[in-house]
Amino acid sequence: MLGQLVGSAMLLAATAIFLYYTAWTLLMVGLTYYLEIFNDPDQMMNYCVLTSTSVQPFVVPGHPIHALFPPRVWAIRIPVILTLLGSAVVGTFIGIVMINSNKKKAAKAKAAAKKKT
Repeated sequence: MLGQLVGSAMLLAATAIFLYYTAWTLLMVGLTYYLEIFNDPDQMMNYCVLTSTSVQPFVVPGHPIHALFPPRVWAIRIPVILTLLGSAVVGTFIGIVMINSNKKKAAKAKAAAKKKT
């Protein structure tokens, strides 16, 4: 029962982090222009020109939505840091398992050699 509760909490946390990161990296693109289209019809034409030439900018600096997210540079740094940290943990685990396995093999070989004599 406790395992299911912990697993559900971890799944909920991972889903929340995924949705936050997705909103941060993908949905921030051009959000200001979508908002301006509804307020000013002239912006509709400017938006169509920008999107048709694939020059759609990020949300304008100073927009209040930036208060909800860290600086954009962390959108790259966080996954890189987590990937390096995860690789180090996995590599360390594999190294420790291999060392312990070799120690067990050496102990068995030593016991077998002792038994023969």
